[in-house]
Amino acid sequence: MRLHWLVLVFSTAGFAQSFEASVNFGESVFASKNADIGTADVDPASGTYRMTDGFRIGFRLTLNSWRFMGHEFGYAYSRTGVSAPATTVTTVGLPSQPGTTQTIPAQNISVPSHQGFYDFLLYAAPEGFRIRPFAAGGVQFTAFSQPGAYYGNRETKYGINYGGGIKFKVKEPWGLRLDVRQYNMGKPFKLFNNNGRLLMWEFSGGISFML
Repeated sequence: MRLHWLVLVFSTAGFAQSFEASVNFGESVFASKNADIGTADVDPASGTYRMTDGFRIGFRLTLNSWRFMGHEFGYAYSRTGVSAPATTVTTVGLPSQPGTTQTIPAQNISVPSHQGFYDFLLYAAPEGFRIRPFAAGGVQFTAFSQPGAYYGNRETKYGINYGGGIKFKVKEPWGLRLDVRQYNMGKPFKLFNNNGRLLMWEFSGGISFML
């Protein structure tokens, strides 16, 4: 009799789980007051480098293990950029020869990044509802490709993320979702006067396959 109840409990728990796979499209946005990542040299007035916004594509795998809670793992690719200030480079010539001065104009440099993350989900509606708002929180790493560097030369920053969203069940097994996250991490590229934290927002929408 006890074995019968144990089988029933574990079977119910197994059927309570649901699986989702989704693809998301959106934008990575850097909070303006935290977008500065450093200066050209030790002088704070030498010109400031700033992260700039870009498009984002992501993939999420979700396991809803309980009626109101779940786990989510994901990967995202962003094509953002760095706004570089105009800089002046002076080279010293040979003895008795004059040096040269070159001005590099301001430019926007493309910076791809790869991100992996985990989030714990807390739903406002139980499993089975067609509309399910949720809150999310977790950890992530973000690997920034260094501007002008060869492929594979990346700098990885670790941090936390938090936010929420809403899921809509449209027609079995398809659904839609909207997500907002803020990713809090260290600032990349080890520039001068590189202080504070980098805050990157995700605003995205996606399509989900639900089981």
